[in-house]
Amino acid sequence: MSTNSEEEATDIMMMMCCASCGTAQVDDIILKTCTACKSVRYCGVECQKEHRPQHKRACKKRAAELREEILFKQPESCHLGDCPICCLPLPLDFLSILMPCCCTVICDGCDYANQIRELKEKL
Repeated sequence: MSTNSEEEATDIMMMMCCASCGTAQVDDIILKTCTACKSVRYCGVECQKEHRPQHKRACKKRAAELREEILFKQPESCHLGDCPICCLPLPLDFLSILMPCCCTVICDGCDYANQIRELKEKL
C-alpha cells in the first residue's frame, strides 16, 4: 500500500529521469522537459518520439489544464478597488474619474458611457 509521500517521491524521481529510457539527469546529460505539459522529461528527440504514444493522452489533458489555469486566473485587485458600476478593477494609471455628485471613483469606460447617456438625454 503506497502513501501520498511515496507517490510524490516517485513523481519527483520520474521528473529526474527520461520518461522513455529511464536515463537519470547528471552533469553531462541534461533532460529536456515536454513543452506542452511540462510533466515529463526526455534525454533526446528519439526518446520523446518513442514515448509519444504512451504520453499523448496524459499530455493533452495536462496541457489543457495548464491553459485553463492561465486563462481563468483572476487578476490581482489593485489598491484602488473595483469600479462600483461595472465591478472591474480600477486601473493604477489614474484614468479613473471621481464623480463630484457622490465622490465615487469610477472607471473610464463607465464615465464614457455616462457621458454618452447625458448627450442622448441632453442633460
